[in-house]
Amino acid sequence: MNATIRIKLSLMMFLEFFIWGAWFVTMGRYLPEALQFSDPQVATAYGTQSLGAIIAPFIIGLIADRYFSAQRILGILHIGGAILLFLAANANSFGGFYPLILLYMIIYMPTVALVNSVSFRQMSDPSNQFGNIRVFGTFGWIVAGLFISFGTDWEKEGLLKNTFYLASVASAALGLLSFFLPNTPPSLDANKKSSLGEIMGFEALKLLRDSRYRRFFVTSILLCIPLAFYYQMANKFLNESGIEKPTGIMTFGQISELLCMLLLPLFFNRFGLKKTLMLGIGAWCLRYILFAYGNTGQGMWMLLLGIILHGICYDFFFVSGQIYTDFKAGPKVKSAAQGLITLATYGIGMMIGFFLAGFIGQKYTLAEGGHNWQMIWLVPASFAFLVLLFFTLTFRDEKVTTS
Repeated sequence: MNATIRIKLSLMMFLEFFIWGAWFVTMGRYLPEALQFSDPQVATAYGTQSLGAIIAPFIIGLIADRYFSAQRILGILHIGGAILLFLAANANSFGGFYPLILLYMIIYMPTVALVNSVSFRQMSDPSNQFGNIRVFGTFGWIVAGLFISFGTDWEKEGLLKNTFYLASVASAALGLLSFFLPNTPPSLDANKKSSLGEIMGFEALKLLRDSRYRRFFVTSILLCIPLAFYYQMANKFLNESGIEKPTGIMTFGQISELLCMLLLPLFFNRFGLKKTLMLGIGAWCLRYILFAYGNTGQGMWMLLLGIILHGICYDFFFVSGQIYTDFKAGPKVKSAAQGLITLATYGIGMMIGFFLAGFIGQKYTLAEGGHNWQMIWLVPASFAFLVLLFFTLTFRDEKVTTS
C-alpha cells in the first residue's frame, strides 16, 4: 500500500467518524433544548441508529456486494447523507426531524462497513495494517468534539443545530473524496443466486450452538442496554451538572480508548478472555456509579473518571468480543459472524437501551426542570451489575489465540 492510498484511506476514516461524532453526541441535548422533545422522543431519535444497524446488512448484501464498486456507493450515500443532515438542521418539530434522521441513519450505518471494505481490499496484511488506518476514525470523533466545544461557542449560545451543518459539510466532502478512492469492485457475482440467510449472514447463527459463545452473545446484547444510556444522556447530564464544554470533555473517553487499545493485547494474553470481559463489564457498572454520586463540587473527579473509563468499558469488552467472535468463527463465516454480533448489539441491544433510557429519563424529570440524575444513573449501574453477575456465574473461560 503506497503513501497516496494510505493518506486517502486515513482521511476517509477520519471523515467517517468525524461526521458521526459531530452530531450524535450533542443530539441528546439539542433536541430537548431547541425543539422541546420529550425524553421518549429523544430515545426514538437515537433508536434510528439501531434501525440503521438492522437494515444495513440488506444494503450491503443486496446492493454493495453485488452491483456497485464500494467506493462509488460510499460516495452516493454520503452525498445523500449531506442533504439529509442539512434538512434535519432546519426541522423544527418531531414530525419533521424524525423521518429525516431515520432515513439518514439507514444510509449512514452501511457506510461503516463500506469504509472497512475499501480499506481491507487495499491491504496485503490487514491484521497489521488496518489498525493504523482505523485509528484515524477515533481521531475524527475526537476532533469533532474538541472543535464543537473549544473552536466554537455553539454549546454556550444554544446553536447546536450548527453541528448538523458541520456534519453535512463533512459528509459532502467524504462523498466527493469517495470517488477518488481506490477502486473496490463488487466482491460477489451479481448473477449468482443466494438465499436471504446467506445475504444476511445467518449462517453465522451456528456459532450459538456453542454454549460458551451463546452466553457471551446474550451478555453482549444485555450490556448494550446500559451502554445506550451513555450515548443518549451523558452530554445532557454533564451540561445540567454545570460542566462547561461537555462535548469536548467527553472526548477524553475516546482518548482513553486509544490508550486502552494498546494495553488490551497485554491484558488479554496475561489474564485471558473471561477476566478481560469481566473487567469491561465491571467498568460500565463503576462508570454509572461515579455518575450517580459525582457532582461539580468535590465529586468532579468522579465525573471525569467516569468519562475516562470509556476506554476500558469499550475496548475490554466489545473489542475483546470481536476478537473472540473472529476466533470462534470458521473461515467461511468470519465476516458474517461480525455482522451478526453487530446487528445483535447495535441493533437489538441498543434499541432496547435507548427506549428504556427515554422512559427512565421521563420518569425522573423534575417538576422544576432538569432530572434526578442519581436515580437515572443507578438504573444502568444496577443493570450492568446484574449482567456482570450473569456472565461471571455462567461463562466458562476459554483459551483464545489472537494470532
